[in-house]
Amino acid sequence: RTQAEMAHTCRGTINLSTAHIDTEDSCNIVLSNGGRTYHLKANSEVERQRWVTALELAKAKAIRMRNNQSDDSGDEEPASQSDKSELHGTLKTLSSKLEDLSTCNDLIAKHGAALQRSLSELENLKLPAESGEKIKAVNERATLFRITSNAMINACRDFLDLAEAHSRKWQRALQYEREQRIRLEETIEQLAKQHNSLERACRGAPGLSSSSTGITSTAKGSVQSAKGEASDEDEETEYFDAMEDAPAFITVTADPKHHRRSGSNLSGASEGHPEDWNLEDSVFESSNQSSYNESTCKDLLPKKRRRTRIPDKPNYSLNLWSIMKNCIGKELSKIPMPVNFNEPLSMLQRLTEDLEYHELLDKAVKCESSTEQMCFVAAFSVSSYSTTVHRTAKPFNPLLGETYELDRLEEFGFRSLCEQVSHHPPAAAHHVYSKRGWTLWQEITIASKFRGKYLSIMPLGTIHLEFHSSGNHYVWRKVTSTVHNIIVGKLWIDQSGEIEIVNHKSKDKCQLKFTPYSYFSRDVPRKVTGVVSDADGKAHYVMSGTWDEKMECSKIVQSSHGSTSTEGKQKTVYQTLSPKVLWKKYPLPENAENMYFFSDLALTLNEPEERVAPTDSRLRPDQRLMESGRWDEANVEKQRLEEKQRAVRRRREAEAVEALEEGKDYEGYIPLWFERKVDAVTGELICVYKGGYWEAKEKQDWSTCPDIF
Repeated sequence: RTQAEMAHTCRGTINLSTAHIDTEDSCNIVLSNGGRTYHLKANSEVERQRWVTALELAKAKAIRMRNNQSDDSGDEEPASQSDKSELHGTLKTLSSKLEDLSTCNDLIAKHGAALQRSLSELENLKLPAESGEKIKAVNERATLFRITSNAMINACRDFLDLAEAHSRKWQRALQYEREQRIRLEETIEQLAKQHNSLERACRGAPGLSSSSTGITSTAKGSVQSAKGEASDEDEETEYFDAMEDAPAFITVTADPKHHRRSGSNLSGASEGHPEDWNLEDSVFESSNQSSYNESTCKDLLPKKRRRTRIPDKPNYSLNLWSIMKNCIGKELSKIPMPVNFNEPLSMLQRLTEDLEYHELLDKAVKCESSTEQMCFVAAFSVSSYSTTVHRTAKPFNPLLGETYELDRLEEFGFRSLCEQVSHHPPAAAHHVYSKRGWTLWQEITIASKFRGKYLSIMPLGTIHLEFHSSGNHYVWRKVTSTVHNIIVGKLWIDQSGEIEIVNHKSKDKCQLKFTPYSYFSRDVPRKVTGVVSDADGKAHYVMSGTWDEKMECSKIVQSSHGSTSTEGKQKTVYQTLSPKVLWKKYPLPENAENMYFFSDLALTLNEPEERVAPTDSRLRPDQRLMESGRWDEANVEKQRLEEKQRAVRRRREAEAVEALEEGKDYEGYIPLWFERKVDAVTGELICVYKGGYWEAKEKQDWSTCPDIF
């Protein structure tokens, strides 16, 4: 069948060479590639395994075929079996005609040579009798030559007719594919317009206004999804139906006066007395909304005067589709991107930006109760996403060995160091020490996939936080970030998934759920909810808020089992005291929309500083040129740095091969300021700070630093 016929009779095709083959359960198979996802179901587990094996073999063959091709058609999908048969038949016919032409050519050469000999003999004749015979031979040769020439001309005509017929057919097929592409682009554009219209209509409808009713969780205090991160791999559809996620517990605000008088009714309260919740000098009281007024913000300003603005972002036009259409399904870190898609900060600086609300950890140090401390840690984990609400640009991928320091020891009591410890996959190690009583460290690997209509950014790695005096050791992971409307429409970012924070000393837990945005939900957009419970599973606090604005904490004074939901889950009703604001986002600086929506801290991250390491991100030339508005020069410099890094990688690969041939061990790249160790708490292999950086800075001894810029 032709491609046009296949479009009406076949559901579609998928490129196996770049496809992901996965299994959901004992019978289901998931094939995904770019914007396509197929769910296949086998009759039994044995049959499923046979299909998986066959698909893997076909995928390996498709990869070999793609690698063996020398033209640029490697991204095209393989043709169907009917198209292959038709093409094979056409090529066979053309080859046969070509052989006929070759045979005719040989005959012409043979008879032409004979004719030439006959003519030569005719010229040398002396006897008239012999001349008659020779002339007769010449006539015979000429006749054969004429017949052969006619046969060759006819063969050429047949070849030309056949080529023209198939050329018209191929032209029609090409025209069909072009029309399909144009139709698809028009459909995407129409969907984007409908998308924006629906969004405006939903925002303007009075019946869809948010109403604070309750928080969702399970009866066991867990809000973890049964599918985990499976939704991140669903490239075809996004299921954000609010009706499927009905609240499994409800919070009711209690009368604080009644509970102050009746302390015996406070079942489920934390270790402290219920009256402490309303004391003016409590840690929670110091974190309420009034602490975020103007005077407090002024007190938090650094002692050293730092810059408050950067050059405005230039207005460069760029055809996004022309660049991104060839990137579907590929790892984003392996795609060469112009700086037009970037912001003038590296991934190491974005990682350091998580410390913008470090004062939450300073307050957590003062908490006597581990569950109260957990509330501040939970608020801190949410606050790291507040700067991303408008930040849809991509940070610079750090070069291998690149570092970034943020020394705020005298101003805010902490100093931070990041290092890019791996390039493929990209991984960054981070260590923060605070003289106010806490240490934070993490190793984050960013996995990103372009799905056609949206971009998924999945941070992989564990964040560790330890308080010096109590020894409480908290561990959690980040959620998935999604950038929508990549092709058409206005870019917007969302956070979705679950965070489980565990105190490995006291076994306290906090389950936080980031609700994905839905047009049909009456919940507040960017909603975050959760419950803090102790080692016995008893709930002590309810967390609520949004990841782009604020987080509140409500103390649970009583809990009871409510009605059973339609899904068979029993609802729990938590009676709480009035909520306290633990964290509230700082307002953006003036003219932030023209400065990449940077916060006050982000504006200072790339500010030039003296005495930093030669590998510091502040010294990266392409990033500095972009910040200055010289984007064309920045693109040239970015290509130079990337090519320099590729040359270093090729040299390491050659050294590894040479070491392997000689039977020696090759360690590869070794981080300069970090070393890999097995974490005693989680058992994971993680890069931890081994010391020496701040001592080297004090001595200004950077002799061990590589030349990466």
